[in-house]
Amino acid sequence: MCRSCATPTAPTETPAEAPVDRERPDHGLSRRRLLAGLGLGALAVNLSAGASTAAAATAAAAKDGAWANPALGRFPAGGHYGAPRGGASHAGQDVSNSTGTAVHAAAGGTVVRRSWGGGLPGRTGNALVIAHGNNQYTYYGHLSAYRVALNAKVSAGQRIADMGATGNATGPHLHFETHSGRLGTTVNPVAFLAARGVDLAGGWSRIDPGARGATVVVIQHLMNHRGHKLAADGQYGSVSVEAVKRFQRSKGLAADGQVGPATWPVLVYTLRQGANGPHVRALQTALNRRGARLAVDGGFGSVTTSAVRAYQSGNRLAADGEAGPVTWRALTG
Repeated sequence: MCRSCATPTAPTETPAEAPVDRERPDHGLSRRRLLAGLGLGALAVNLSAGASTAAAATAAAAKDGAWANPALGRFPAGGHYGAPRGGASHAGQDVSNSTGTAVHAAAGGTVVRRSWGGGLPGRTGNALVIAHGNNQYTYYGHLSAYRVALNAKVSAGQRIADMGATGNATGPHLHFETHSGRLGTTVNPVAFLAARGVDLAGGWSRIDPGARGATVVVIQHLMNHRGHKLAADGQYGSVSVEAVKRFQRSKGLAADGQVGPATWPVLVYTLRQGANGPHVRALQTALNRRGARLAVDGGFGSVTTSAVRAYQSGNRLAADGEAGPVTWRALTG
């Protein structure tokens, strides 16, 4: 986990005010100097402000499919938000896995920092910062490789980097932060993503009525394979919601229209090469959300098999080319 990655107390410049593109560490600025002056009282004020901002953000958040899980792995002991860091507090949530594990954009936006430490005090290692609009930012630290350029436009779920242990870390992991209000004001990433339907620990996503986007298209294709005739338009409106509610009632589930941990496992299919139909279109759409660039033709041929294996390998799943519940959960998370 991170040895530093502490929450700063001083306001941080916005990317427009201080663009950074340093590809190498600044050896002239020590971690001790970066953390100097971070007293417990000042940190308590900063974290309280962050909690207040988080509450406001949560109230306005929606489980609308706009956000995605940035990485698969486990939460290491002591890697949680607010954990003590030598007189400071841990600014994010650590997700541990092996070096080279895929790191994905948590939402669409623009890469505004791509440098050692991401231009923020108290951080270490290769890092990216993505601006998502509405004064929301995400930070990805300790990366072993970048897969996007500075100022690149990225989409939710797109692979942007590889997990690593660069900087002051005890082992390979993603140090993930969410900032709300302005860059430099951190909020709890687990709660922030949960309010948007994403389980940072790797569980099934939650998609509410009114959502839109690729994950809704996945749901519509899966419903069509069950005999419905929905327009796969990515709009989770009344027609699609009523179809899901009927499906939920048929399975003895709460008919609330939310596609979440209770509904996803009975909605998806275990698919392998040779399958054909709308359920394969759903799989191809989900893979494309993660950057596969497949033709959504409903045919599970060798190209789709290769895409499944590549996704599984990059995310440290069993790379057997079969799309079962574990692969579906990761793809739609």
